[in-house]
Amino acid sequence: MVACMHLWAQQPQYSRLDSILQLDVVYVTSRYNHKEVIPSQTLSGELLEKLNAHSVADALRYFSGIQLKDYGGVGGIKTVNIRSMGTNHLGISYDGIELGNAQNGQIDLGQFSLDNVEEITLFNGQKSALLQPASDFGHAGAIYIRTRAPRFDEGKDYNMRFKAKYGSSDLLRLSTLWEQRLTPRVSSSLSVEAMTASGKYKFRYMRKNQDGSVAYDTTAIRQNGDIWAVRAEGNLHGMLDDGFWKFKVYTYHSERGIPGAIVNNVWRRGERQSDHNYFTQGRWQQQFGNLTTQAVAKYAYYHTHYVNRDTTQLMVDNTYRQQELYFSTSNVYDLLSWWSASLCYDFKWNRLDSDMRQFVEPQRYSNYLSLATAVNTERFKMQGSVLMTAVKDHTRKAASPKSIVEYTPAVFANVYPLESGDLSIRAYAKKSFRMPTFNDLYYTEIGNALLKPESALQYNIGMSYDHQWRKGPFRFLHVQTDIYYNSVHDKIIAYPKGQQFRWTMLNLGKVHIMGIDVEAELTTELMPDLLLTGRVQYTYQDARDVTDPTSSYYRDQIPYIPLHSGSAIINMQYKDWDLNYSFIYSGERYNQPANIKYNYMQPWYTSDVSLAYKFQVSGLKCRVMLEVNNLFSQDYDVIVNYPMPKRNYGITLDMKI
Repeated sequence: MVACMHLWAQQPQYSRLDSILQLDVVYVTSRYNHKEVIPSQTLSGELLEKLNAHSVADALRYFSGIQLKDYGGVGGIKTVNIRSMGTNHLGISYDGIELGNAQNGQIDLGQFSLDNVEEITLFNGQKSALLQPASDFGHAGAIYIRTRAPRFDEGKDYNMRFKAKYGSSDLLRLSTLWEQRLTPRVSSSLSVEAMTASGKYKFRYMRKNQDGSVAYDTTAIRQNGDIWAVRAEGNLHGMLDDGFWKFKVYTYHSERGIPGAIVNNVWRRGERQSDHNYFTQGRWQQQFGNLTTQAVAKYAYYHTHYVNRDTTQLMVDNTYRQQELYFSTSNVYDLLSWWSASLCYDFKWNRLDSDMRQFVEPQRYSNYLSLATAVNTERFKMQGSVLMTAVKDHTRKAASPKSIVEYTPAVFANVYPLESGDLSIRAYAKKSFRMPTFNDLYYTEIGNALLKPESALQYNIGMSYDHQWRKGPFRFLHVQTDIYYNSVHDKIIAYPKGQQFRWTMLNLGKVHIMGIDVEAELTTELMPDLLLTGRVQYTYQDARDVTDPTSSYYRDQIPYIPLHSGSAIINMQYKDWDLNYSFIYSGERYNQPANIKYNYMQPWYTSDVSLAYKFQVSGLKCRVMLEVNNLFSQDYDVIVNYPMPKRNYGITLDMKI
């Protein structure tokens, strides 16, 4: 098979990604040997459109093993955590290149809209492919966000799309997409989105004293949660003989209020934050006989202005300027038809400036070198890799640079015991490593220069079963389960401290994590033109602090990790109608290290319903969707004292030319 050919291919009628017949573009980017060893969790195509999800963070709630930190409302910061190991162990890539934030390691996924996203994929351990940047071999888990690639009907050189949504909290979201074929091998796309919302919503605030008596119980309206944001993204896509190239320019601007925590009867905060983020990136991939090579480059600039004019707190008016320069080259060579090897190198430079008094202006130089090999036969796949990470920090006041070198190996294996290939049994063992962020180390009055780097050992065994039927009411079945054990050493925990933009740094020392992830999906055809698809996920996580046997919270569950959580999606499709129901559950948990009654947080659940109808008007392909989120108006906090919206509504109109 030749790499990177531009082919039209018919997908199987029923798949775990989409439950309808469709024609799609297939980009073959590597030989058979380069396929992943460990299966992934994926949301893509029409399933993403059917979810009542506004951003990438909203969609990630439906993956098993994921915990989302959501500070509430449209403009609330949203970060994600995988298998209780923390946000910083999770790599997030946008069209194949990692998103970075050396300042605090927190990627706000609320900034990335789903309007131009075609697929979201979650890998536990790492993406077990050979052709990837060297730094990707070091993550404990990875999320890959793939935006839409231009596709054109025969005889058509452009596509246009307009989408408008109005909803609760005075939400107004407008987006447009223009795709243009420039030459037979080059196409472009431009995606622009604007959003505004007041952020106001009703919530119930009830707190009890330690003796069980009610301290507060009232209904109020969330204040200072307004936001306006503009996102623009331009892309060029080019096809080569046995290769391709892509170039992207991205910008995001926002101005938002930070409603803050509701404590001591304070209902409104004076915090504001504005972000002006830019990045440009390019990717080139080419095959030369048995050698496939890839090069990527990126420059990013993030400007953040944080203001707190609340006279009851510390008055703050600070600007932060973050820069990142990144380059990567990856090379895979097919030694035999079933055996391949790769050598990859990354270089990354990060710098943080601020107008804060006595700021040390840190710079970080990171080098990554990976060596990997993979065996790929019909019934057996195996991959091994080792990554060297060399990091050196420079600060304005330090007499000498702070440097560290770490080696992180990984081994993955997958066996297909049945001739049909429906059943697979896999296992992996991996070591991951992450440096403390600039805020962890150098933030004035909060950073802790004595923090140790955080490392983790991961062990996983699992199985998956996939089967398709050509006759009868059942069409597709997918079942996947994993049992895992993680041991995290020198774990760094960040808590919001009064002000959402600031964090309190704590090094727990050692955490043991045992868990089970279960995922299942079934598609049935009850009658002609009536498809019913059900998808469920369940996660059990026992994450215990085992640092100090003499501490009062030894072997207590770590903060914000529930023992039980899960989600379900049920979709019914009849001709041009779509009815979708989604359910999310998070069990009881604690908001502090000590698992005592005072720190206890009740379980919460939400139910979302949407109804969509497709129609055509004068050649326009239209889709209108009505949605009701938090159908039963559940009162809950994901983060303590940050109440989430009660029942809310939305209507969306989507038009394509």
